[in-house]
Amino acid sequence: MATPGPVTPEAPFEPSQPPVIEGFSPSVHSTSESFKEKFLHKTRENPMVPIGCLGTVAALTYGLYCFHQGQSQRSQLMMPTRTAPRASWS
Repeated sequence: MATPGPVTPEAPFEPSQPPVIEGFSPSVHSTSESFKEKFLHKTRENPMVPIGCLGTVAALTYGLYCFHQGQSQRSQLMMPTRTAPRASWS
């Protein structure tokens, strides 16, 4: 049985340089998109996300309004309604 020799590092560690990861090549992708541009880009890419967010906020707001008005039955009905679209996807 052969004994393993001493292990020598291929290159010394240099903290100012990014690590070298086999099979990974970082891309220098620098865009200066404003928040509005990025939001519109992402909305066009997946329009159901903002629609779902608005529906959730609407159900929550209406449920809180009903709670404030003393309509506890309707308020309780609105709480599971907030998650109905997400629950139907799973």
